Amino acid sequence: MDTDKEEFLREFGADYGYPNGPKTIDEIRATEFKRLDGLVYLDHAGATLYSELQMEAVFKDLATSVYGNPHSQSDYSSTTCGIMKEARQQVLDYFNASPKDYKCIFTSGATAALKLVGEAFPWSHQSSFMYTMENHNSVLGIREYALGQGAAAFAIDIEETLHHVASRSTVVPVRVSQHQIQRRSEARFLEKEPTGDTYNLFAFPSECNFSGLRFNLDLVKIIKEDSERILEGSPICNGRWMVLIDAAKGCSTNPLDLSKHPADFVVVSFYKLFGYPTGLGALIARNDAAKLLKKAYFSGGTVAASIADIDFVKRREEVEELFEDGTTSFLSIASIRHGFKILNSLTISSISQHTASLTMYVRKTLLALIHDNGASVCTVYGSDSLKVSCHEWGPIVSFNLRRPDGSWFGYREVEKLASLSGIQLRTGCFCNPGACAKYLGLSHSDLLSNVEAGHVCWDDYDVVNGKPTGAVRVSFGYMSTYEDAKKFIDFVRGSFVSLPNQIGCGYHFRERSIPFPDKDKKWFAGFMAILVMLIPYMSHHSYSRVELILPKFLIGMKHLLGCTYNSKAFCVFWVPEGSGSRLLAGSFYLNSITIYPIKSCAGFSTESWPLSNTGIGHCLRYDREWILKSLTGEILTQKKVPEMCLIGTSIDLHQGILFVESPRCKERLQISLESESYNGSGEEICIRGQRYEGQGYNNEVNSWFSHALGQPCCLLRCSMSTSYYLNKSGSVGMCRDGQSRLNFSNEAQFLLISKESVSDLNNRISSNAKKGSSGVPVEVSPMRFRPNLVISGGEPYAEDGWRNLKIGDNYFTSLGGCNRCQMINLVNKAGQVKKSNEPLATLASYRRVKGQILFGLLLRYEIGDGVEQEPESLLQVGQKIHPNSF
Repeated sequence: MDTDKEEFLREFGADYGYPNGPKTIDEIRATEFKRLDGLVYLDHAGATLYSELQMEAVFKDLATSVYGNPHSQSDYSSTTCGIMKEARQQVLDYFNASPKDYKCIFTSGATAALKLVGEAFPWSHQSSFMYTMENHNSVLGIREYALGQGAAAFAIDIEETLHHVASRSTVVPVRVSQHQIQRRSEARFLEKEPTGDTYNLFAFPSECNFSGLRFNLDLVKIIKEDSERILEGSPICNGRWMVLIDAAKGCSTNPLDLSKHPADFVVVSFYKLFGYPTGLGALIARNDAAKLLKKAYFSGGTVAASIADIDFVKRREEVEELFEDGTTSFLSIASIRHGFKILNSLTISSISQHTASLTMYVRKTLLALIHDNGASVCTVYGSDSLKVSCHEWGPIVSFNLRRPDGSWFGYREVEKLASLSGIQLRTGCFCNPGACAKYLGLSHSDLLSNVEAGHVCWDDYDVVNGKPTGAVRVSFGYMSTYEDAKKFIDFVRGSFVSLPNQIGCGYHFRERSIPFPDKDKKWFAGFMAILVMLIPYMSHHSYSRVELILPKFLIGMKHLLGCTYNSKAFCVFWVPEGSGSRLLAGSFYLNSITIYPIKSCAGFSTESWPLSNTGIGHCLRYDREWILKSLTGEILTQKKVPEMCLIGTSIDLHQGILFVESPRCKERLQISLESESYNGSGEEICIRGQRYEGQGYNNEVNSWFSHALGQPCCLLRCSMSTSYYLNKSGSVGMCRDGQSRLNFSNEAQFLLISKESVSDLNNRISSNAKKGSSGVPVEVSPMRFRPNLVISGGEPYAEDGWRNLKIGDNYFTSLGGCNRCQMINLVNKAGQVKKSNEPLATLASYRRVKGQILFGLLLRYEIGDGVEQEPESLLQVGQKIHPNSF
């Protein structure tokens, strides 16, 4: 056992690992979660994991039992009814709720249970819907029902009174801070305003799924019995208050006791308790509260009698039967007993202690991380919110990371790198916009500005105007281990903490790719001595003569010192010239040209290829001029359909034909490059902010591609790209080359890769494999990066410093590095698409810049000053490349 774990166990050993349980945590992982070998799963707040033992019991049950529709009278249907009755009782027992006081209504999930309350609640113009800022979107959605019926709606913040020790009351005093009241037009509700009692609804989560703070369940009694004092005589607090608790997150480690905290409604989802089944939840409703719900719709199973041709229906009287529309998911309901068996065997108190030990360890360790300049690395949300009404923390840690200069790492960068390290976590706002805005300090103006900038849920806009738009969240389940937490901490340290003598947290550019081994140090010392002697000679002779003479000295050193001359290691050297000096580099040449006619499909290499001049800009003729689209309108790419890399392409310019082949299709497809091959249908396509006009093909072509990919799709050809989208900030969508973008490219029309840079990358991958930080070494070809142009010569990453370049008579401007994604980890092996962590994992270790992993150079074609351009230019393999030439 390592010293770190020993230290952890000294502090948390009494709570960690189920020391008094039927199995230790190590035994549980070894026997029930073998599929987690090599994987760290830290998104239990999103969905916890099912046990293999649990699923074996479920499969055995289904394989040996017959369950009939519970709305029938057969023996097997009666068996199902019996199982469902037992399941309802298990749910009530879990919350210590007496069946005399509560009913369990099965739903399709917690969201469906919340929707049921919202649409059936007896809203009136006098009603109010009050909710804490920390609430899931599914709770906030109830607001639409309230406002739609003329009720008021408002959010609140709750703080516990700090000086309550002297009070003898067991109920903790609280103070409410009310946000603005929301109302819609009142006039149309006054005419049909019902008479009788006024009912209000207060909603809060037992545990915030953003920060992990657990709310004080005394709020149930406080709101129900003392709402006037809490709301300080507000006119909107008239009537009876009812309380709804969203327990979907909190009940997995700390289920509420309804005998002590008699909430009116509680919602739960079972996959958050024990992983399976999904699509099943429950509404636990007090009997008196359930009778107030007014349901309009009726369905099979909810009526005792109905007549088809007149307005007559008699509804069932039992609460469960009245609200469970249609046939319930009875096989899923039959499965939950096996999940409860797992939890009961470990006991909830032990699960809570186990997960709390891991949470506290990670929270403390993150807060202690500092950069080499003393700056704090991590901001943990909720860590200083001692006034918030909570008794303790749930097993959640939400945070953001800062660079040494105080700027933020984007949460998407963290998520991307975590995935490469085999760590699954969650980022964003976790469908909790109120908590997100509260903890991140985002004003209404900030939120609206983010939306105007294009930010929506699940996108890549993780930092806008210098502020995070979301956070990183790790959460623990009953099967989580110290090793999971430790690997996560090591990942954060290794990827985001700047240490002494470390070059900038992974931002390594233009560093020498091949370190000098010990045996070469003597050689290098000799080389430097000879170089000093050469300087006077070099100052009086041309560069070309020095180029010829210097290698002779270097080769002679091999015999003199018995060492190897590595020309690549010394291809750049300093030479005086007159009163100034300049950096001389080895020559660069165009090594290969590759065309990708269909976006995301395989390309073909050629010795020479024309550049098309459309009048707007230049591109390689026919490069990414076609695209595949699903019948639902989704643009298909290798990210979503990896099999696209199996579709090969080639073009015969003389015949005017695009050839396409696939291992799934016997015949090679031939498509004429002339416009008469279209079927006449055109449509507008928008990709990454660029608007295109596309022309479609006949059914024969579309059927071929559908068969090749195993899903219906159609082929479109770009016929025009006339405009580009400017957002309000003035930037051109997501496209780097907004001026001359033509075909279906992502960021630019040309992508350049250096063979020397790829060679250095392969050396690093091999070195990592030898050190044990990755698996079997992977040899990466330049084609893995889907470049148009591959160059050779010079030192690795020399292209990083190029502002522009000239190839033959063609001029190009650098648009910067190409941001790489998981697509480069896909490889075609014997007709099968395989995915690994390489080369992206290794690139992430030294080619990261502010959330981007850069490799390769994006280019835009330029018209040379004073050069009369032909309608078409030509690129040829072997042409010399002149960096920074204009």
